[in-house]
Amino acid sequence: MRPLAISRWEGMVDRFTRNYAIGLGFVLAVLVGVWILTSWDPGASKLNALLASDAELAAYPYQFRVESLNDGVATLKSPRSFEVPVIRFLSVIKPRLAGKDADHPDVMAAQAALAHQQKRAQEIVERQPEVKAVRWVLDRDWYAARGITIQ
Repeated sequence: MRPLAISRWEGMVDRFTRNYAIGLGFVLAVLVGVWILTSWDPGASKLNALLASDAELAAYPYQFRVESLNDGVATLKSPRSFEVPVIRFLSVIKPRLAGKDADHPDVMAAQAALAHQQKRAQEIVERQPEVKAVRWVLDRDWYAARGITIQ
């Protein structure tokens, strides 16, 4: 028979470490739960699924995405903005355009294709009954993922 002083946790962890680990696990679970609840946007998810299901948009090198849907305003991410010259984006998706003038026929064709894709994404989103307006924001994450810093 074993002495009473030897607990069932013998050789594992002492009481403080066990309680600390349980408490820490609980706090982390709560934080993850809060993060999931606050970042999940079912309206944006539905719109993103619509955009992803469009064959023409899916074939384009940049995937337009809805960042949020709040009070009928869909916020879409875009690679173009007044903050970033369009040639910066185009030279990333089509490296052969790097260094070409803005009035070069290939650059102009690439700009027209981008404008067409952006308009298509907007039209798809605007056709949804829960969307009253579309707001565009620069997709800083897309640039950051490619090592491009934007002021």
